[in-house]
Amino acid sequence: MSRGFVKESDQEEPIVVPPRASLPDNEINYVTPHGKKLLNEEKNSLEKQRVELEVKDETERRRELSLIDGKLKLLMERLKTAQIIEPKSQNQNEVRFGSTVKFKMYGNLQEFKIVGVDEANVKLKKIAFISPLAKAMTSKKEGDKFDFKLGEERRPIEIISIKY
Repeated sequence: MSRGFVKESDQEEPIVVPPRASLPDNEINYVTPHGKKLLNEEKNSLEKQRVELEVKDETERRRELSLIDGKLKLLMERLKTAQIIEPKSQNQNEVRFGSTVKFKMYGNLQEFKIVGVDEANVKLKKIAFISPLAKAMTSKKEGDKFDFKLGEERRPIEIISIKY
C-alpha cells in the first residue's frame, strides 16, 4: 500500500536497538568467568523486564517489547559464542587474557585488567583483549620494556607486575 494512504498517527518510528560492544569478524568471544556471570545477569534482568512490563498504551508496549527483544537477541548471540577463559589456567609469568597488569607509561603508574569486550570498562580499569594496548602487552613479562605505537606516536611502556 502506498504511504499516501496511511495516517501519520499510524506510522511508528523504527526501534533502534543499541549495539553491543564491537567484536571483530573471526575473533573468538573470550570471556572471564565474571564476564559470563555478568552476561547471564543481564539476560535475567531483560527477561524480568519483559515479563513485568507495565505499559497500558498498546503502541508503547509493542515498542518497549521490541526494544527488549532486540537487546535479548544480541545478548543471546553473545552468550552462545562466549568461550570462558579461566585466568588461573594462563601462563602466570606473562600478560594474557584475564591478567591484571601494572605498568609505567611515560613514568605514570597504571593498572588494567584484560577482559572480554562486554566486560571492558575503562572506568573500572578493564580493557578488552582486542584493544591495541592489550594486544601490545600480550606475552610480555614483568620487567619487559617496549614502545607502544599509537598512530605516529610511540609511548614507552614497562611492565611492573602481572597478577591473575
